[in-house]
Amino acid sequence: MRYTASTEVELREVHDSDLPVFFRQTNDPESLRMAAFTAKDPTDRDAFDAHWERIRAAPDVLNRTVLVDGDVVGSAAVYGEPGEREVTYWIDRSYWGRGIATAALRALLATEPERPLHARAAADNAGSLRVLEKCGFRVTGHDRGYANARGEEIDEVVLTLEA
Repeated sequence: MRYTASTEVELREVHDSDLPVFFRQTNDPESLRMAAFTAKDPTDRDAFDAHWERIRAAPDVLNRTVLVDGDVVGSAAVYGEPGEREVTYWIDRSYWGRGIATAALRALLATEPERPLHARAAADNAGSLRVLEKCGFRVTGHDRGYANARGEEIDEVVLTLEA
């Protein structure tokens, strides 16, 4: 099922009750491999909780829970220093391929006026690159980085959304 006008994708503040869902979502092996640039040990719940406590308290981080028809399906955020702010998102694998990531990112971008915004994705993550390009991001560079989920350095694509 693709996202349709009758499917309601919305963003809201992150609630404590979302965190167990996020933890489960970020421990799916296929999702981890595709995302590539993940926590060193995604199964470490204490580190996960500490990370979320830190970013939820940071005034320069815009965190949102992604909902589809009221169900928690992921998260989306903008973080970083002015002029270098970056977007990130995570959608539960069972919702991939439905246009939900695109709808969620568009909603996030509508709430964040600062431009430029940046994004990074593993070079072989065609789905995420497609989402970013649909939302107006353009490839501005290439890099290599250590991907914890893959245990090796891989190619990544750097994208920018201008004003």
